[in-house]
Amino acid sequence: QSTWGEFRTSALPFEPKSLGMFSHLRRLFQSESSHLAKGLPFVAAAGLSAAVLTVNTSTCDDDCVHPPHLPWSHAGPFSAFDAASIRRGQQVYQQVCATCHGASRIAYRNLVDVAYTEDEVKLFLEDMTVEDGPNDQGEMFERKAKLFDYMKSPYKNEGQARSANGGALPPDLSLIVKARHGHEDYIYALLTGYAEPPAGVKIRQGLYYNPYMPGGAIAMPPPLVDGAVEFEDGTPATVSQMAKDVTTFLAWCAEPEQDQRKLMGAQFIGIMVVAAVLTGYMKRFKWAPIKSRKIEWRL
Repeated sequence: QSTWGEFRTSALPFEPKSLGMFSHLRRLFQSESSHLAKGLPFVAAAGLSAAVLTVNTSTCDDDCVHPPHLPWSHAGPFSAFDAASIRRGQQVYQQVCATCHGASRIAYRNLVDVAYTEDEVKLFLEDMTVEDGPNDQGEMFERKAKLFDYMKSPYKNEGQARSANGGALPPDLSLIVKARHGHEDYIYALLTGYAEPPAGVKIRQGLYYNPYMPGGAIAMPPPLVDGAVEFEDGTPATVSQMAKDVTTFLAWCAEPEQDQRKLMGAQFIGIMVVAAVLTGYMKRFKWAPIKSRKIEWRL
């Protein structure tokens, strides 16, 4: 019995001098294919096992703690974002996170009819300026922010950002929820997971211990403290409350069309159910008599 490798190297052990070579080649190929087919289940099982092991290995980090799963109110297939939580989260972002991080993919107009009214957003932008230009003289200039402007980064470029943060680059938060394993759970756990390093763990100067950060060390100091923000609706500004609200806001930033997409999906499913009922009715009561009737010709 030959193997697949032997078949590839000795498929034609003769000179093709007559038409009989085709029948001989067919028999040879069938014989080798039968041996190959017998080994295919074992090859497939081995490949599947290797793929599963590879996936498990790539998602298991031994140098960090995996965040626990939390019951987010917007995570269900028919649930929507909490508008009040988005509003509080935007306030936390603006007063705490925006000093180092940007959200360059979100425009201020996106907040209208989600967490604020148009007049509230315009009032919010009155004291804010953005860099625009160039003008007729080829120079950049400052102007008042408008609804169509995007949330600007606190730094002009990457070099300035690294220089102000000891060489670390603060990531843009527009898609941070989608870009991290664990999504909302990871962001919330990271914001609330600062602690003193356990015995035997040394953290170099300028870093902080956080078990949810790969490696256990993070350059960002604890951003949230109790009472850091005064919410307009009177909600107590505890660390857990602020972390939950800003995580909800960042989840909305990563997918601001989520509510509309879920609504369209529900409408589509409803339409398909109605269409299926009508189709079944037509098939059962309209077409069945026509398809099952018998026509006889008598001469």
